[in-house]
Amino acid sequence: MPELVLHVLPPSHPCLTVKRALALKGLEYERVDLVPGPHNDEIERIYGAGRTTVPGLTVDGEPVHGSRAILARLEQLAPEPTLYPADRRDAVLDAERWGDDQLQDLGRRLPWGALHFRPESLGTFGGAGPLDGPGTDFAIRVIRGTWRYHRLTAERLHDDLAGLPEKLGQIEQFAADGVIDGPDATAADLQIGATIRVLRTVGDLHGLLAGTAGERIAMRWFADYPGQVPVGAYPVGWVPARREP
Repeated sequence: MPELVLHVLPPSHPCLTVKRALALKGLEYERVDLVPGPHNDEIERIYGAGRTTVPGLTVDGEPVHGSRAILARLEQLAPEPTLYPADRRDAVLDAERWGDDQLQDLGRRLPWGALHFRPESLGTFGGAGPLDGPGTDFAIRVIRGTWRYHRLTAERLHDDLAGLPEKLGQIEQFAADGVIDGPDATAADLQIGATIRVLRTVGDLHGLLAGTAGERIAMRWFADYPGQVPVGAYPVGWVPARREP
């Protein structure tokens, strides 16, 4: 097998997607944890101009950038177990693309949005408890910088929350159609499940996620993920009611 080197940021959910795919396929690789902030320049240096996000994978030095491209490359390297079953390959590709294009950014904005209101909770994402006073001061600075980086505003956070039930309904449809939530992981399971797992760190979202297909695949494939923002972080009335099928 070729030499595989994976460049990641530890909290990143697209990185979770790729790490789980590598594990399912039994592929050995070297993991390189990058430093948030400077990672943009390092990724661009390795993977080319304009490419500044994680994950990135080199295959014997060949750069492959982005979770979807990496999963497709892993499928070439190790076709079994397949992430794109032949009987529903096109549907899996469509759902994987939807998870990347339509859902993935919520895994950044909704947790960071909640942390704005409960900054001491940032410590739980490192596997520790809530931060003390000096630690919370540091967390506030980090969170403010992250809001700027992701162009996050209160208006955008409110709109993201309002649109979440529709997205969860789409995930239920994928499951009903047999595209996800089966006994074996597809690329769509990994792409969608990683995002939902990160959303599950926000206590205010538990009521929307409980018992859904999204939560099932998130906990099946990504059970071990730290972080918990307690209930009551978002302003009153911002979390929409659950839509029952």
